[in-house]
Amino acid sequence: MEIQILLSDNKTKYSQIYEQLKQAILERKLAAHTKLPSKRRLADMLNISVITVQFAYEQLQSEGYCYTIERQGYFVSEIEEEWTYQVNEKIIPLKDTPKPEQVINFKNGQVDAAGFPYKIWNRLYRRELMETNVNRTTWQGEYILREQIAAYLQQARGLTCVPEQVYIFSGFQQQLMNVCLFLNRCTVGMEDPGFIRARSVLEQLHIPYHAIPLDEEGCTVPSTQMKLLYTTPAHQYPTGTIMSVSRRVELIQWAIKQDTYIIEDDYDSEFRYKGAPIATMSNLDSSDRVIYFGTFSKTLLPSLRMSYVVIPKSLQSDFERFNTLHKSTVSKIDQLVVAKFIQEGHYSSHIAKMRTLYRSKRLCLMESINNYLGEEYEVIGDAAGLHVIVQLPKRLDESTAIKLARANGIEIDAISPMYQLHKPSHQVILGYGEPSIGEIQRGISLLASVWNVNKV
Repeated sequence: MEIQILLSDNKTKYSQIYEQLKQAILERKLAAHTKLPSKRRLADMLNISVITVQFAYEQLQSEGYCYTIERQGYFVSEIEEEWTYQVNEKIIPLKDTPKPEQVINFKNGQVDAAGFPYKIWNRLYRRELMETNVNRTTWQGEYILREQIAAYLQQARGLTCVPEQVYIFSGFQQQLMNVCLFLNRCTVGMEDPGFIRARSVLEQLHIPYHAIPLDEEGCTVPSTQMKLLYTTPAHQYPTGTIMSVSRRVELIQWAIKQDTYIIEDDYDSEFRYKGAPIATMSNLDSSDRVIYFGTFSKTLLPSLRMSYVVIPKSLQSDFERFNTLHKSTVSKIDQLVVAKFIQEGHYSSHIAKMRTLYRSKRLCLMESINNYLGEEYEVIGDAAGLHVIVQLPKRLDESTAIKLARANGIEIDAISPMYQLHKPSHQVILGYGEPSIGEIQRGISLLASVWNVNKV
């Protein structure tokens, strides 16, 4: 029996023999129980070593394409099912769509990475990267980090809790999923408009949810029965509304009366530019009705993927039991570095520095919108956070505004996907976390040149 095998320099020789024999077997070119050439004979035919052929035959045998009979050699296995063999074709990469040379990123959720204290961070990281820290952490997270978070929340947000109430997670969506499963997939209330990633978690888990409208004081008191309400009181996402103290009290009283829990997502509370910091809803809660969500994505780096939950004491033991077999998904080394970063005072200093920087960026953005775009563009929600909403003139809808911006190297976000009920068509989100002062000025100027081209 003659077998034609062609070898090239692109892949290992044994893998090419294996692939070509497998293809011949699957395509029935080699009939069942046909004897394959001996290892030495095939090696001589291809001018290669016997061991190379042996590797190929052993791979075929391990996958069931051939079998051996002692002192007789290798034989083709009988494959009962018809099989269409897919020959690997050369993958031709798609051509990239031409992009503008310079992109100015006004997308929401970004931070100014240039302001991060890399030298301090690297020094702490090298210090924690040692043999004693190679074992995994507990599912709750490193105690020293939980201790530092509890102390920080007391000092900066007026939230009194103990380290045992703090649990470390790898991002908002993971902790929301965990809490929803812990509460037995109960019906959830979602602010409308609201955080689209929160809604995505509920949809993936097939959890029923209700859209809860906003007013000038923030999330309204729900009129529908539910077990959990998700809200962003410090800086409502995406409108920027700061929930009034009276509304916070109303919601807590509603939760007590309805036997309901509230998730307070305090995601960018550190960056407030008008007035004194507002106390957390958790600080007003004396009945264990508020579950507090915090994150390091805005204050440190989004790529760190580290967040935390503060569970009310009344739920703590049940929450522990629910998660007892889980493992932490957050790097132990990273947790220890963040703990030392807070403990040594670098975290507070970094937030103060970034608050000053973002305040300057916000001022630059407001002035640029006023100077370049003009009075017909209204800014909404500029008191805190790292983004604003821009109300567009009637002649310019959301979709057109985004397309014109992208065609000119500017990335911005749509706001309509955040709404479940009445979607606006003349608003966009401008984030100012990432772009520099110069890029903000240049970007808004460029937007004006394309958005105002048809201005009457």
